[in-house]
Amino acid sequence: MSDNTVTDLAGLADLTTGVEATTPDAPVTPAAPTMPLRERQIDAQGRSYATGRRKDAVARVWIKPGSGKITVNGRDQEVYFARPTLRLVLNQPFGVADRTGQYDVICTVKGGGLSGQAGAVKHGISQALTKFEPALRSVVKAAGFLTRDSRAVERKKYGKAKARKSFQFSKR
Repeated sequence: MSDNTVTDLAGLADLTTGVEATTPDAPVTPAAPTMPLRERQIDAQGRSYATGRRKDAVARVWIKPGSGKITVNGRDQEVYFARPTLRLVLNQPFGVADRTGQYDVICTVKGGGLSGQAGAVKHGISQALTKFEPALRSVVKAAGFLTRDSRAVERKKYGKAKARKSFQFSKR
């Protein structure tokens, strides 16, 4: 064993960065990420556009700074998505990014059922939010909102009652 202590090693140069340590109590700051931010994408009306998809539903979403009003197919979100759980899904991207009530959302949704449409709008809001504020991309991506949820209903197979369910077995 060597007789070196931590205080003796504090004066050595850091081999990874080539920077010499000055004092043992100096705070260590991590290096800033070298990846540049994406470019902000805004149209002439000051809105950001994105497309969201889930199951068979496709949502076209525009966001702009405002009071937090969400309009789906020309109707308010409380009217279009009557279930509170679906409205909760819509507001998840804003909650993760700490932007609740700061953006107005206008979207049109086609196809699928209400659950798929809510997921499509959530995906579209997340994409549009990262186009409007590229700095939020890492937060929204870490929550998993930028990835399209590709799960869909499995098709029915022949000789089966449903996709995987068999008919009841009868011995006689």
